[in-house]
Amino acid sequence: METNNSGLISSITSEHSPLKAWSKGTKLRIAYIEEPPFYWTGENHVVKGADIELAEVVLRAIGVSSIEYQLTTFEELLPGVQAGRWDMNVPIFVTAERAKNVAFSVPVWSLGDGFVVQQGNPKELTSYEAVVKSGDALLGVIPGQVQLDAAKLAGVSDSQIVMFNNQPEAVAALLAGKIDAFAATAIGNRGIATANPKLQAIPHKTSKDGKALSGAFSFSKSNHGLLQAVNAQLREYLGSSDHRERMAKYGITETEIDSVVA
Repeated sequence: METNNSGLISSITSEHSPLKAWSKGTKLRIAYIEEPPFYWTGENHVVKGADIELAEVVLRAIGVSSIEYQLTTFEELLPGVQAGRWDMNVPIFVTAERAKNVAFSVPVWSLGDGFVVQQGNPKELTSYEAVVKSGDALLGVIPGQVQLDAAKLAGVSDSQIVMFNNQPEAVAALLAGKIDAFAATAIGNRGIATANPKLQAIPHKTSKDGKALSGAFSFSKSNHGLLQAVNAQLREYLGSSDHRERMAKYGITETEIDSVVA
């Protein structure tokens, strides 16, 4: 990827740069999962997505010479980076529980939650509470993601929850009528619905108080030098015109960006 680094490296050029804690020219490994528009495997096994592009811009700016991508499952993201199987994870929602195990960067986006349902939304599933009221609606979720916690907090019973390893599996089950809704980010759901005319995206909020949740890159708590360097660059870059233009290609707008750069 060609990266425009103009104006992006001021935070790493001083004598006291966080890069002093590690070396320029470092090769770095990032873990990701299949979740468009944030990260996915494209044609010819090229890894793509909004957060992939953000990672490449930031890491190239701080002097990383080579980036390798490791496809994994959501459940393995945090244990994998903790164990040193890779150096950092793509952004996921920041929660207090997750922060006990890994170090998060500054937030890079703020997202609301939503469902993907069959076109026409036959069971009128507009929230987790609506799933509870339906009594027999089946909700697809991915283990470890915040949507599972949100569903249970709203009272969705275990008998109504169906677990899937990844987003493609859940979408296939929804198309086949095996579940009635799939819970994920509202912005990601719009992409799913666009790619599948038989499906419809229903936005709602993730958190109990109605506020969207923020997401960030995550690192081993022992990898403090890399975290510092990434944070310094993110503070310079997030909210810039270059950042906004790149994110807009994936449907990420000021709605998702402004609350984390204000």
